[in-house]
Amino acid sequence: MNPKSIAGSADSGLLIIVDHASNHVPDDIALGIDPALLGQHMAIDIGTEALCGLLAARLSAPALLATVSRLVIDLNREEDAPGLIPRSSDGHSIPGNAGLSDAERAERVERFWRPYHAAIDAAIAETRPRMLVSLHSFTPRLTSDPDQQRPWEIGVLYNQDERAARAAIPLLEAAGVATGDNQPYSGKILNATMNRHGEGRELPYLGLEVRQDLIGDADGIARWAEILAPVIAGARDCLA
Repeated sequence: MNPKSIAGSADSGLLIIVDHASNHVPDDIALGIDPALLGQHMAIDIGTEALCGLLAARLSAPALLATVSRLVIDLNREEDAPGLIPRSSDGHSIPGNAGLSDAERAERVERFWRPYHAAIDAAIAETRPRMLVSLHSFTPRLTSDPDQQRPWEIGVLYNQDERAARAAIPLLEAAGVATGDNQPYSGKILNATMNRHGEGRELPYLGLEVRQDLIGDADGIARWAEILAPVIAGARDCLA
């Protein structure tokens, strides 16, 4: 299953990637979960598809967005990662993913993971961006850890390559944004797509996590597109 693409100009110097843009579960895959969970953060990065669309338009940037739920396969995981096909998420079991045979697991990888990452490879080769943008959203509160405080509006995530992050964080702070430096979790632990396509090429990337309650409706999405577009452009320009 190929990702959704948004056309843009290679002159933008950008490629936006959204690993968890969709909550789609193909008809032939039975997860065995309450359908209400598909509207929650464990199935989709809420608000990111629409936010990506506005950012791509403002920045004239091409974009690639996943078209399958992270509960089917988490595209922001290494191919051999234990959590690639999750058996549970935020305290909810996913019985349809338990007990998959090696052949069934391999089929999911071949059907979803490989085409997604191949499409990113092809887009990078075609557009030769100066910076990747990885767009996610995070929940203000985990069901499994309700006492954890997540006050940040934006998290900037990175692993070894901090170039774009170090350019973007002061721009966000200057815009009055409560910014988490490798928060609410560390990109040194969870950064598979950018490790593969950014760090693996020594290509700078900006990993942005937006708190999902801020982009839960059209007004919020429009507001944050207005805030983030100049930050992304500014970080890109700092790398020139």
